[in-house]
Amino acid sequence: MSTARALGYGEADRLLIINADDFGLCHSSNETISSLLVGGYVSSATLMLPCSWAREAALWGARHPDLDIGVHWTMTSEWDLYKWGPVCRTSPTSSLVTSEGYFPKDVKAFERQAEQAEVKAELIAQLEMALKLGIRPTHADSHMGSLYGLATGRDFLTVVFEVCAAYGLPFRLPRNLLTETGQVAPPELAEVALKRAEEAEAYGIVVLDYLLGLPFSEEPGETYEAYREQFIQLLVSLKPGVSEIIVHPAAATDELQAFHGQAAKRDWERRLLQDDAVLRTIEEQQLIRIGWRELQRLQLAL
Repeated sequence: MSTARALGYGEADRLLIINADDFGLCHSSNETISSLLVGGYVSSATLMLPCSWAREAALWGARHPDLDIGVHWTMTSEWDLYKWGPVCRTSPTSSLVTSEGYFPKDVKAFERQAEQAEVKAELIAQLEMALKLGIRPTHADSHMGSLYGLATGRDFLTVVFEVCAAYGLPFRLPRNLLTETGQVAPPELAEVALKRAEEAEAYGIVVLDYLLGLPFSEEPGETYEAYREQFIQLLVSLKPGVSEIIVHPAAATDELQAFHGQAAKRDWERRLLQDDAVLRTIEEQQLIRIGWRELQRLQLAL
């Protein structure tokens, strides 16, 4: 059964979650994402607890308990000029860090070196930090997809399922795997995705039907209008079920540009989420906007 059907919707209904990743990354991200949450332009956001501006985002979220805010489990630190490391202070973290004490820059390095027990302790530490700051998380997901094993095949999903089950959190995992163009993935990959979704459900964890996003990097000669058209086509092509679209909106301030090589793309996402053409498409396509809180209620009722 699809997640949409489990929520009580019809077979043809297309449910949409737009999640703003990287809440807490920097002040610019916080200002943009909080504004989009209040305006209803995004359904939810996920918080990067290891980052310097996480406290600002979390305290704001604690003052808005009606909004859907989850934990963006962070195990990598991808930029050269801005780094962060583990939140955990009660257990060893040596397998999670570089010689400088930061998380590794890329997913492949993390997958190769991280020990399952240390990953689990760090997942819990990030969750507990959110709770202590007043956040009551509605869901969890994975920064850069580091927990899925996409780079080496060595995943950390079992410990993810254990923690999500213990804390009552649905998790960003698609039952049906799509390619970047929105087409169904090859059978061998689709079978793996379905198997892991079934494992999650065996733990009582609610997952997505589909997961989508747009390319992170700006292509040579690419324009905002072309990017907006990509997003509109993504919306039009949504399949029946619960789909989450991942976005990373932030105003291209001096702060963001100081460390981020694709600041313009993040600013485009900020713009397109409020763009009349995008909002009109959502309405014309009769997409049903929901939040992760609805998935969490379903999970807690199971």
